[in-house]
Amino acid sequence: MGIKPVKPKTALDWLLNKDQPSIRYLALTQLLERTQDDPEIQSAARMIPRIGWAADILAKQMPGGSWADEERLYVPKYLSTNWMLLILSDLGLTKENPQISKACELWIKRFAKRDGGFGAEGWSKSHLCIVGNTARALVKFGYADHPKVRSAFEWLVKNQAKKGGWSCFGSGRNLDSWEGMSAFAVYPRQKWTKSMKHSVEMGAEFYLEREMHKQGARYRPWYRFHYPVHYYYDLLVGLDFITALGYGDDRRLKGALSLLIKKRRRDGKWLLDAVHPDLEGSMAKWYQKRSPTPFILENPGEPSKMITLKAIQVLNRVKNPR
Repeated sequence: MGIKPVKPKTALDWLLNKDQPSIRYLALTQLLERTQDDPEIQSAARMIPRIGWAADILAKQMPGGSWADEERLYVPKYLSTNWMLLILSDLGLTKENPQISKACELWIKRFAKRDGGFGAEGWSKSHLCIVGNTARALVKFGYADHPKVRSAFEWLVKNQAKKGGWSCFGSGRNLDSWEGMSAFAVYPRQKWTKSMKHSVEMGAEFYLEREMHKQGARYRPWYRFHYPVHYYYDLLVGLDFITALGYGDDRRLKGALSLLIKKRRRDGKWLLDAVHPDLEGSMAKWYQKRSPTPFILENPGEPSKMITLKAIQVLNRVKNPR
């Protein structure tokens, strides 16, 4: 009897490795679509706060529930509470973890504004980037039914521009103001009102009409893939929310999807192209005097589990559009 040849390791095998239980958990649930009663999923979930990226971040949390600064949750960028929670929301943790619930209660209390959305301490009004990011993270943490989260989605509807986009600074013409669409991508459909459904349809058309990247002169950072994304846009960010919202079969995604496939290595993995702030033009000059501290989970220029997970998920949605 011959010896069976050993199958070569795939990118999926790499993601399922136990060294990063967050990625293993997300690959099992999002790529393989295993259910929560699966023993492998339960085991991975238990390990998320114990080893790997999430455990390293949780270990630096201060007794009051914040990171880096007890008085301010938004600064210093990108080390303080706001940024740590955005990352942790991507790593499979929920409010069932007492460290997460403590931090989120502080986040909601400090960031909730009278106009219904979210903004940093000291701001009188809500801000699109913060509303979208905070709402998205809180939903992923398990706060979809919290009244402040529901009002944030209502804020997004009320503050959408007539052409379908949003803007951090009022123009309503910016592809890089993506956070509202990303928030709706994780908000359970049964909670959408008619106005929310219409808002998402308008927003999707805004992006698809521009083929996810056509806005003025070619902006090279949009064609590089990043993590953490913070409040920056790139084509993987766009493909993630647009396919999650069910538009994976739209022909106007052809160019963006072609780039995604082209960037896949022969071994099935994708590289982390850069870490933010990765900027050009006037914004790069503005940041020179007030540059944030980059937060790095993986090394730029090397295969990235986070990017590979997201890229495979996007391609799976295109093959099986909702």
